[in-house]
Parts: sequence; structure tokens; C-alpha cells
Amino acid sequence: MIRISKVTVNIGVGNAGEELERAEKLLEKLCEQKPVRTLSKKRIPTWSIRKKQAIGVKVTLRGEKANKFLNMVLEAKERTLGTEQFDTNGNFAFGIREYIEIPGVKYDPEIGIYGFDVCVTLEKNGYRIKKRKRQRRRVPPNHKLTKEEAIEWLTENMKVQVK
Repeated sequence: MIRISKVTVNIGVGNAGEELERAEKLLEKLCEQKPVRTLSKKRIPTWSIRKKQAIGVKVTLRGEKANKFLNMVLEAKERTLGTEQFDTNGNFAFGIREYIEIPGVKYDPEIGIYGFDVCVTLEKNGYRIKKRKRQRRRVPPNHKLTKEEAIEWLTENMKVQVK
């Protein structure tokens, strides 16, 4: 039984300030959840980025919120994905160029135009073995989710066409 473990929505702004606050507003509006700021890992003087400076925001959705958001965003992609968007563990990711592509979402002049990345993590029954507190283990190779299984599940359950 395959299910959605989490959906991570990420906006990389590149610098702190007003742009970052507008990106936070957008994620809060779309996901109905408070976003977390992401920090830079290293210093890049040419882009005037300091180490541990807030340069983006992200939201992690689980359960029913994740399903609802994923369905909404897949409509913007016209329910088509490419095989190169899947990794070997069955997870997939895609980008939305502008949030106004999502059906039912209108342009907000206070926010402006932003795009974002959506990363979806899938899991099977038994994946709890790698997260539990006692006797934590690795998921055995014969029980791991494969790219082909993820594509098959997505076409059947979410009505997505994979090219």
C-alpha cells in the first residue's frame, strides 16, 4: 500500500527582506500553514549572501492537507509529469512557474509573482521501521519503493499521465 508521506513546498528567494516576507505570505495563503525560513549554508560574496542568512521559505504538508494541495497543484501541471522528475526511491518533484497558474488562485498585487517547487515523498507500509524510537533499522531492499511502482500508483490513484 503506497501513500503520500509528505509534500514539501519551497520558494527560494535569494535574499532576505521584503521579497522573503511576500514569499511567506504566498505560502501561508496557498498551504494554510505557517512557513519556515530556510538559511544559506555558505557565504557567496558575489550574490551578497552571508552564511546562515534567510534566503527562502518552505512548508511541509502531511495527511489530508498534502493530498488536497497536491491535487490542486497537479491541475496547474495539467496532470502530466515526465519520468525524469522521479528518483530511484519513487519520490518526485516538479515546479510551478507562477502561482496564478493554479486554478482558483487569483493574482494578489501585495505578493507579486512567485513560482515554487513541490517535492512529494511516497512511502509503503513498513517504512516506520526507519523512524521508530526502539530498534530502528534500514528498510530492506526488497521492500523499498521503486520508480516504476510510484509511476503506476500515481497514474492509478491521482490520474496523472507520465511521459
